[in-house]
Amino acid sequence: MSLFIPGLQLSQLFYEEVVSKLIQCPHAAALIGEGSEVLGYDQPRSTDHSWGPRLQIFVSTTEVGKVSMRVDSGLPDDFMGYPVRFFSWQNGTVQHHVHVTTLEDWLASQLRIQGPDPLTPQQWLSLPQQHLLQFTAGAVFHDDAGELTRMRGQLAWYPQDIWLWMLASQWHLIGNLQPLIGRTAEAGDLRGSVLIACTLVRRIMEMCFLQERTYWPYPKWFGTAFSHLAAAPAVGPVLDRILAAADTGSREQAVNQALIQLAERHNALGITPEIPPQIADFQVGINGAVRPYPVLNTGSYVEACRKAIADSAIARLVPTGAIDQLTHADDALINFTSWPVRLNDGYAQELKGSAGSE
Repeated sequence: MSLFIPGLQLSQLFYEEVVSKLIQCPHAAALIGEGSEVLGYDQPRSTDHSWGPRLQIFVSTTEVGKVSMRVDSGLPDDFMGYPVRFFSWQNGTVQHHVHVTTLEDWLASQLRIQGPDPLTPQQWLSLPQQHLLQFTAGAVFHDDAGELTRMRGQLAWYPQDIWLWMLASQWHLIGNLQPLIGRTAEAGDLRGSVLIACTLVRRIMEMCFLQERTYWPYPKWFGTAFSHLAAAPAVGPVLDRILAAADTGSREQAVNQALIQLAERHNALGITPEIPPQIADFQVGINGAVRPYPVLNTGSYVEACRKAIADSAIARLVPTGAIDQLTHADDALINFTSWPVRLNDGYAQELKGSAGSE
């Protein structure tokens, strides 16, 4: 077996030295879609399945058949010591993995996007971040028309109003969880208190991705991707203290330290008026009840984000979050069910109802 070479580099060399010589029409070439190598996280372990010299070739509809035939007949048996034909889990056969298609068909099959028009709010809200990441990560090796590059730029991040509403939703999710750390501990449910704190760590990490305008990946690479964020050196050690805390008081103190960092990072974005972070006892909001659990003023950040949204229908939505905030959005759900499409319809109904309430 050859020495390990990262998949992106391998695929680029495969295109430049082999595949490009088989194509005689305008095209785009890239490695996008599924696979740890698309994210740049592949390791020697990754080579045990669905890994090797591979890429996508995008051509016009009239050229798909001709280019496919040239590729099928012109590829070598191996490249740089790696077999060119290897097992495909999608159809259960051994084949080469140079996928010749149109950009429109790839977007329709992989992202369920029809055509090049800008996405609607409900489409943005129901598109899993992993799918958006798979399209915008990886690398483009060649792009004659520039259409692939343009679409990757168009989907590189959420529109401002969608982003603001997702930030509001994330603050809401964090604010709902935080007082439960103290309440469960007070009730003697120490395991439950730790579990809530662990869930809150995940929510804090998600907020870091949102604040840095970076799509988060599925769980296998979530922590790895977080470690590359600008927030990781400061926020990461505090999250480690939350996870390792031996008592509720230490855990609550570390949570608030992390949340203050998030609040300061929010203010640095300049997307809302500055809001001073404040730690105070939890106000239940019913009958003037106040409980002795120190929490951040997350509600202030929720409202500030919603007030900054220009589209009143989006601003009026209950801050439940986009698909990845609303659900677990794992591989089975996003790739093998109709839930993303059904959520698209659900968000459309919520937006319609929200607009009608003005």
